[in-house]
Amino acid sequence: MHSPSQRSHDNWVQPLCWASVVLDGFDLVALAVVFPVLLSDHFWGLTPGSASAIATIGLVGMTVGALLVGTIAESVGRRRALIISVACFSLFTLLSAAAPSPEVFTVLRFLAGLGLGGCLPVAVTLVAEHKASMGQSSSATTLLMTGFNVGAVLCATLGMVLIPELGWRALIVAGALPAFVLVPLLVRHLPESEVFDAVRRVESRPTRLGRTALKEIFRGRLLRASVAFWVATFMGLMLIYGLNTWLPEIMHVAGYSLGHSLGFLLTLNLGAILGYLVGGRLADRRGVRTATIGWFCGSATFLALFSLPLPETALYVVLFLAGFFVFSSQALTYAYTQRVYPEHARAVGVGWTAGVGRLGAICGPLLGGALLSTGIAYPWGFFVFALVGALGAAAAWAVPTTTPLSAPAPTQSAPTSSVGINSVHSQVE
Repeated sequence: MHSPSQRSHDNWVQPLCWASVVLDGFDLVALAVVFPVLLSDHFWGLTPGSASAIATIGLVGMTVGALLVGTIAESVGRRRALIISVACFSLFTLLSAAAPSPEVFTVLRFLAGLGLGGCLPVAVTLVAEHKASMGQSSSATTLLMTGFNVGAVLCATLGMVLIPELGWRALIVAGALPAFVLVPLLVRHLPESEVFDAVRRVESRPTRLGRTALKEIFRGRLLRASVAFWVATFMGLMLIYGLNTWLPEIMHVAGYSLGHSLGFLLTLNLGAILGYLVGGRLADRRGVRTATIGWFCGSATFLALFSLPLPETALYVVLFLAGFFVFSSQALTYAYTQRVYPEHARAVGVGWTAGVGRLGAICGPLLGGALLSTGIAYPWGFFVFALVGALGAAAAWAVPTTTPLSAPAPTQSAPTSSVGINSVHSQVE
């Protein structure tokens, strides 16, 4: 039984982690809002190529951050890792608002990326472990992911208000300032994961946990699961970043006005929010493996339908359903990892899944740009994106389902916690 004080802290887990992901989403979209202003004003002499380089270096920082923070979270705990991540990306984001040159701005974006990359996988792990004993880990994960889209919408909205009046630096500052409230709340109210505490109690040297977990995800059948998750996440992020970056331009090439194109992007993201909520509940009730495969297949189907000449109303419906499946298929992949990786390797497993998959976030915009530059973005580009969705489904299907995937923590036999998940078949199918 939990004490009233402990239950009070438990109630903070979901909202604090969600708020962290909101800031994550805000920060990531900030560049997309700011760059058009910098380019039109010829600020720092930026060109589309140099702006793309800055964005790419930030994504590289996120890749490194996800790998690094996910690993150290097994040693220092999920709670400390999340606090460090939020403080890191908020501090360097704030400093970037005062950058005197593009070189300094680029370095600060890389350093902010380290925190951004670590934030999401640690938050996902903490929330999923908190809700696992109630059978709600998948829906908790997908609900958490709505924070990313909320942050993106807030950033775009504030950008329209702040940039014309106060300039682009004001938007960057607006994304960093909430951390001055959030970080103290995290320090005061965020509890440590019970799963991590249970594993740490049977490990005489906690600093070994990260190294042990890192070795485990590269061993035996768990290696096959890791590779499958990396591919699925790569494909999922390729779809999300590719479509969010280039959908308006692709639809413009197809003959729609810019106003329509922006409406398409909004419809895509509105569908995403509903997809998160429905996909998570279905995964908890029917099995996260089935839901993940089905959602990637749905992504492939509705993206392929874009190649057909559809009436405008039908086009909006198809676009909404594409968003419904595309975004939440990625969130369900994160939820799936919670059911496969053992307790003592869960944070590092999710961190590496997010880190390696983050390469898809780099390749997605490159793929869309290549399709546009060769003149085949419409309609053939949607067949290419549909193929990416199909490959994501194949990767999710390739995750082994036999039990167990891995042995218990190697130090000594740990008692099974109420949220422990050391098998796959019974809880994933």
